[in-house]
Amino acid sequence: MSKRDDLIAKYAADLSDKVGVKPDMDLLTKVTIGCGPSIYNADSETVSGSDKAELERVKNSFLVKKLGLADGPQLMAAIDEVIEKYGKSNRNKYRPVVYYLLTVHFGKQSVYG
Repeated sequence: MSKRDDLIAKYAADLSDKVGVKPDMDLLTKVTIGCGPSIYNADSETVSGSDKAELERVKNSFLVKKLGLADGPQLMAAIDEVIEKYGKSNRNKYRPVVYYLLTVHFGKQSVYG
């Protein structure tokens, strides 16, 4: 297996073990690929749920630019909901898992179609 395949398996395990979601592996793979090289860097691979600047970047770069959603308070509310679901005390919130959950939350799977 490639390094990316290993990471995708790790993200799938996080989704099922920590969030209780059976992942759509095709969508998870596409979301992971969409994250680009950031998944290979320990710092950029994770999302800090307590860093407001980081959460703003997720909102602007992913939700607004990638998913094409209109900016508004509902975006940050969704991010907070996903972080809560993933577990605030969970130290490693992997970016592809957060992006996957946000994609499903907003029903934007077609972006990766």
